[in-house]
Amino acid sequence: MSNTPVRVRFAPSPTGPLHMGGVRTALYNYLFAKKHNGTFLIRIEDTDQTRFVPGAQDYIMDALKWCGIMPTEGPGLGGDFGPYIQSERKEMYRPYADELIKNEKAYYAFDSSEDLSQMREQALKMGMPNWQYNNVTRGSMQNSLSLPADEVQRRLDNGDPYVIRMKMPRNVDVRFEDEIRGWVVVNTNNVDDKVLFKSDGMPTYHLANIVDDHLMKITHVIRGEEWLPSAPLHVMLYEAFGWDCPKFAHLPLLLKPDGNGKLSKRDGDRLGFPVFPTDWKSEDGEIYTGYREQGYFPEAFINMLAFLGWNPGTTQEIFSLDELVASFTLDRVAKAGAKFDPDKTKWFQQQYLRGAENALLAEKLNIVLDNKYSLDKLTVVCGLMKERATFIEDIWTEGSFLLERPIEFDEQTVNKKWKDESEALMAEWSTVLSSIDSFVAENIESTFKTFLAEKELGIGAVLPLFRLLLTGKGMGPSMFEISEFLGKDECIARISIGITSLQKV
Repeated sequence: MSNTPVRVRFAPSPTGPLHMGGVRTALYNYLFAKKHNGTFLIRIEDTDQTRFVPGAQDYIMDALKWCGIMPTEGPGLGGDFGPYIQSERKEMYRPYADELIKNEKAYYAFDSSEDLSQMREQALKMGMPNWQYNNVTRGSMQNSLSLPADEVQRRLDNGDPYVIRMKMPRNVDVRFEDEIRGWVVVNTNNVDDKVLFKSDGMPTYHLANIVDDHLMKITHVIRGEEWLPSAPLHVMLYEAFGWDCPKFAHLPLLLKPDGNGKLSKRDGDRLGFPVFPTDWKSEDGEIYTGYREQGYFPEAFINMLAFLGWNPGTTQEIFSLDELVASFTLDRVAKAGAKFDPDKTKWFQQQYLRGAENALLAEKLNIVLDNKYSLDKLTVVCGLMKERATFIEDIWTEGSFLLERPIEFDEQTVNKKWKDESEALMAEWSTVLSSIDSFVAENIESTFKTFLAEKELGIGAVLPLFRLLLTGKGMGPSMFEISEFLGKDECIARISIGITSLQKV
């Protein structure tokens, strides 16, 4: 790493909600910047105004905030290299396009969309399905390289619509070293003359991206591998301007859980998992669920994303954000695509929930329950039930019996365990319970074992019945801890009520 301060950017387009693949790109940029005491900025790339979606920019910023990976420069954040929205930088780009024209690195192209469509159709009929506007075909098109100079000037003076295209040289190997993939070599004969400046006065992604990265002093471009085919053009643009090229790192794709191919919203719809960090409401009113609204902890979501394409080289899987920063390196990012696993995502959530402080879980659960119960009681409930939960709501779904008497009893346990002699057995156990002076889990357990020994019964003959009457369930956490939490009077009352309820079954 050189002494130049590290500056990286996340550059999403406001064309819709932020896909989890985009969040991972932002995360890796964030981790890399923090690892090297650098700067992580966000730039909104909205040069394609036809695909702009209202609310998308706010969504992106809100999602990054929820994930805990906010940039320090960007729209609304300040910084010395703004504006950070490309449409607000519109006037900056034209001089750079003109410079390329002047230095014969680019040219004017006057072809209409009809001209281009006609040329593609003709090529298709001739057995050339992948026609390109390039160093071979440009001579037969309407541009400043094929037309006489006076004709070109006449068209410019008349205000004829045109675009500015990159003039790719013929048969030149473009070489650059990718931080993840090693050396990449592409011959310019395989690259078309991309449009750099559009007829609407806006630059394309390619020109704006290069100019902005240069002006914002970006040192490392960490982005998805879908941009790898564009990298040779970008390298050529840096050379055309005489600028130093940043280091490139192209991240592997996120793949669908089943089969092959890139993970998409349709896969989430089909298999029942979110692909967006937070809820998104489309322009037609359809709502797509996010990880936040499904109850995931942002830390669990980020931990999961970090492992989609990267590994620390150890067996450790649970990382705090600070630990990810300390461990992250680009050389441990894989080249191959990373298959998304919804079950593993739930596993990360479970680990974070189980590792969370009971008091913190109680505060979150209290919000779900509209502050109905005391935090002290909910803290104990969370401690007893979190090992059996994936989401906060599960603690209540599985453990509501701790604060509310059961009104239903697990049918399978009733059918399997409740026999003719069960009523008398549990009534006797209730009497024994009432005799315990210090009603704590340890005493309840020792008394229970003594009761079993005296009755010459196995644990399976009594404990499931005890659990059934107190909780209504067939399984759960320690009955002795549950009994201590409920208290002697409540345990005896529940046994009595349960026996009466089961007499009616």
